[in-house]
Amino acid sequence: MNKILVANRGEIALRVMRSCREMGIKTVAVYSEADRNAPFVKYADEAVCIGPPPSNQSYLCGDKIIDVCKQMGVDGIHPGYGFLSENSAFAASVAKAGIIFIGPSPEAMNMMGDKLSAKAAVKKYKIPMVPGSEGAISSLEEGKKTAFETGFPILIKASAGGGGKGMRIVERIEDFEEEMKLAVSEAKSAFGDGSVFIERYVAGPRHIEIQILGDTHGNIVYLFERECSIQRRHQKVIEEAPSSVLTPEIRKEMGECAVNVGKACNYVGAGTVEFLLDENKKFYFLEMNTRLQVEHPVTEMITGIDLVKEQIKVARGEKLSFKQEDLKIHGHSVEVRVYAEDPTNNFLPDIGKLVTYQRPQGLGVRVDDGFDEGMDIPIYYDPMISKLISFGKDREEAISRMIRAIDDYKIVGVETTLPFCKFVLKHKAFTSGNFDTHFIKYHYSPEMLLVENEDEAEIAALLAAKLMSVSKTKETAHSEDHSEISKWKSNRLK
Repeated sequence: MNKILVANRGEIALRVMRSCREMGIKTVAVYSEADRNAPFVKYADEAVCIGPPPSNQSYLCGDKIIDVCKQMGVDGIHPGYGFLSENSAFAASVAKAGIIFIGPSPEAMNMMGDKLSAKAAVKKYKIPMVPGSEGAISSLEEGKKTAFETGFPILIKASAGGGGKGMRIVERIEDFEEEMKLAVSEAKSAFGDGSVFIERYVAGPRHIEIQILGDTHGNIVYLFERECSIQRRHQKVIEEAPSSVLTPEIRKEMGECAVNVGKACNYVGAGTVEFLLDENKKFYFLEMNTRLQVEHPVTEMITGIDLVKEQIKVARGEKLSFKQEDLKIHGHSVEVRVYAEDPTNNFLPDIGKLVTYQRPQGLGVRVDDGFDEGMDIPIYYDPMISKLISFGKDREEAISRMIRAIDDYKIVGVETTLPFCKFVLKHKAFTSGNFDTHFIKYHYSPEMLLVENEDEAEIAALLAAKLMSVSKTKETAHSEDHSEISKWKSNRLK
């Protein structure tokens, strides 16, 4: 594979290109008019504009991307995450065009892309499942019957869903009908598929995911877990590896279950199997993401393995160069997602210009980003500015290093999630490891951050006043000293 087109943008496009360059592989960027001056476009060996800013006129245009591949003599396409990364029709079209798709087969995508078919596929491996409906709910009557049998509270979930869309918690039978209709409506709107199913609502769950890698020779390994429980609107904000609560025994059991999920769909490449872990440390299969995850850097940090390079090697038909027993956890890593959002205003996007943009540096600090100072955050795409990653010999060092990095990260022009992330990292629930996906619900309110900011501002003002006072005192003393010296000189001259 001599030339790879990266069918994505921003930080993930840049991150993939760096690994390609280390492997001696040329890269092609495709970009929208909004990204004309983006760092990933400048970094690529070649770049082609494929359309206007809206993603449905640029980054989601699979046919245009394949045409660029043919024109540029591209051998493979890396889809990154988001956009076309889990689009089985696109993956099939890429293969039909004689180009290598760096990812799993379209069949594996289809099987795992639908939560119900995924559950059916892994059932023979006796993987723990959250109690609930066997398949999609076809009527309100069937839904009510299943809800009673499952036991309240329940969760209505979109079969083709993700990101919290088409998901409703129901605590009473009286609310079921309305919530069911809302879930179906949301699912249709977001995914074009109104199929929903029912699961028991797991109280106080932790979100644990296992990274797997599979090759075309039947080998699949797991690269340990990532803790992804700090979320807002069902979307992750802080991730770490390893989890602070898994025992070696549970880790091994979850890892082996994840490998079996991969076997159930003949998985090839990098994938992530997600689980819920309840308060009794029982885990349940949630879903599989058939792509590279946003939070993959924390796994790279604790294993020393470049996941993008492994994806490319597997796509070239190579065997995995390591076995399960070769993999070990080294140290601890934390990632925070830096979004252009206002955490004091319900995390609403805060689009604007990066008037000041200075990255943190130093030992154990990594920044995966796609912006430079002076650039605008486009309104057309996800508002993530960067991923800030820290690494330390243990969890305590990784957290303290992350807090230092957050303090060193200078962003002016837009509000970001950095203050919220710092709040979480310093909170006793997080430092003790005693938290779950409800952290925001139980431990955070915008007022807390505002008070903290006001306290910091007050301290800064008091310090400034003190320094000014000291400065004035020194100036007065300096002035008096000069006056005395002048008198002395004057007397000597007389």
